[in-house]
Amino acid sequence: MVIKVFLASSSGSTAIKKKQQDVLGFLEALKVDYAPLDIACNEDNRMWMRENVPVEKKPTNGIPLPPQIFNEESYCGDYETFFDAKEDNAVYAFLGLPPPPGSKEAKEAYLLENGPVENGTIVNGTDDAEDEENLEAEEENIDDDTLKREVPMEECNRDEHTEEVEAEVGGETGEEAAEEAAEEKVAEEKEAVKDTEESLENTKAPVKEEEAQEEAEDEEAKGEDDQPVSEEEEELRQLEEEEEEVTEEAEQEEEDE
Repeated sequence: MVIKVFLASSSGSTAIKKKQQDVLGFLEALKVDYAPLDIACNEDNRMWMRENVPVEKKPTNGIPLPPQIFNEESYCGDYETFFDAKEDNAVYAFLGLPPPPGSKEAKEAYLLENGPVENGTIVNGTDDAEDEENLEAEEENIDDDTLKREVPMEECNRDEHTEEVEAEVGGETGEEAAEEAAEEKVAEEKEAVKDTEESLENTKAPVKEEEAQEEAEDEEAKGEDDQPVSEEEEELRQLEEEEEEVTEEAEQEEEDE
């Protein structure tokens, strides 16, 4: 039996890429044979996946997103059900495969079927603690490069089918899109405030310049008034005043006569 994992090699969503790598990395750690089937470059794979995912397992829009997991023709589940099975130590049951002897899953299955184990042994007589440590060490030694590597897929031309798949799985998840929209809105508001402040500064600049010019003119006029009068100007002013007094006295005498 071959496990089929339907995925999209050209997905633009980081969330979908991470889920695909998580599934493939865990299957490789368990040494489970699987076949990656690309729905982005192969229309037959995409149509087969859509037709064979049960109706009750499809999202509201009716289009299932990768990764989707099958055991030959039998549907196993999507990433969420795979993750739950991994958390419950029931991946082999999820995949429809018999658990290997000595694994946690084999031990639990034996306990459910036969009851408690005497002297800490299971079917093959190995020590429970040793088996548990071996499996945990195997899971922890998953090669990081295996988890991070991209799924090797044959190069293909981006035709109408590829564009349609990218439209389905290429976008960010609803939560990521909402966060991006909120960040864009905050950036727009900051930009609007900045533009308003610049507009106010541009409006105030001519007023400040005009006020500064008026102050300069007032200072200049005040400086002229405060300049000291020379001796010649003072004598001229006194002569003018004396002439005015003489003229007024003469006019007064003429009127008296």
